[in-house]
Amino acid sequence: MADEPLPDRADAIQDAWRRELPGVPVESIGIITRIWWAAKAFGDERRRILADLGVDVATLDLLSTLRRAGPPYRMSPGDLADACMVTRGAITQRVERAVRAGLVERTTAGSGYHARAVTLTDAGNALLDHVVADLLSAEAHLVSHLVPERREQLAGLLRELLAGLGGPSPTGQVGD
Repeated sequence: MADEPLPDRADAIQDAWRRELPGVPVESIGIITRIWWAAKAFGDERRRILADLGVDVATLDLLSTLRRAGPPYRMSPGDLADACMVTRGAITQRVERAVRAGLVERTTAGSGYHARAVTLTDAGNALLDHVVADLLSAEAHLVSHLVPERREQLAGLLRELLAGLGGPSPTGQVGD
């Protein structure tokens, strides 16, 4: 196992508040501040990578959700909104942009108004294969300094933390 990292700015902030407000619990600073910083670093890097690949976060979320649904890569707009954890209005906007780009198409899954569906096109599928492979490789590099056992441990701790917070829903992915 690697040596423990040296104290960082979160430790300095925690120590300062411990000094300034004795008796107030400050231990959360060491966790929450680092999670915020990690989330910012991961989010900034994800946006940069996706911009280089010509895809925005919302489009990736839409295409990925359709792909993870499995063949025939089709979902109703309402199911997409639920899975992406966004409003139906946001899904409508995402679908419109993706239709214009040729990445998805509006289809029907039966008869009647409520049978409307969104289907991943071959072009959307091909783009997604490329983007996800590049993105996941880059994101793997972001945590590669942790040995596999520590990555598993961290994933488990974060799962436990999120479960204790009551969410998020196990469907979809972060859209921003």
